[in-house]
Amino acid sequence: MTDDSGDDGPLHDLLAVFERGELGDPLPLLAYIAGRSVSLAGDEVNAARRRAALLRAAAGGALRPVGIDDPATKLLARELHSAEHQAELAAGLERLVPLARDLPVVREGLVVLVGDLDLAWRLFMLGLLADELAGDERSNDEG
Repeated sequence: MTDDSGDDGPLHDLLAVFERGELGDPLPLLAYIAGRSVSLAGDEVNAARRRAALLRAAAGGALRPVGIDDPATKLLARELHSAEHQAELAAGLERLVPLARDLPVVREGLVVLVGDLDLAWRLFMLGLLADELAGDERSNDEG
């Protein structure tokens, strides 16, 4: 899941969209972008996302928006958490800081996330779960 391409132009442009508030709350978005630097094993993350999606479905969660306190999000966060993964997420957040020097909303969001890595981790997991659920919806729409 790592992405260290080195070309920050498109990433800065995306952060500018976050700055303008065009995509809603920047915190989950920043955590998800920073999470690209976390080296999660594909099989491990896919299995954990599947279990979290099944938990959500079993609890009737398909009828409500997914959130940071959703039991499925918490399950995913517990299953994939390690000190190494959290350190990689912190490093990913730190790499965004220089790109946010002229973006006060994004910069403040990064300060919050760097200061609360547990929150950053759960928000990253929320993004992974949302990806899984969106994939399920796409599969249902195609079938």
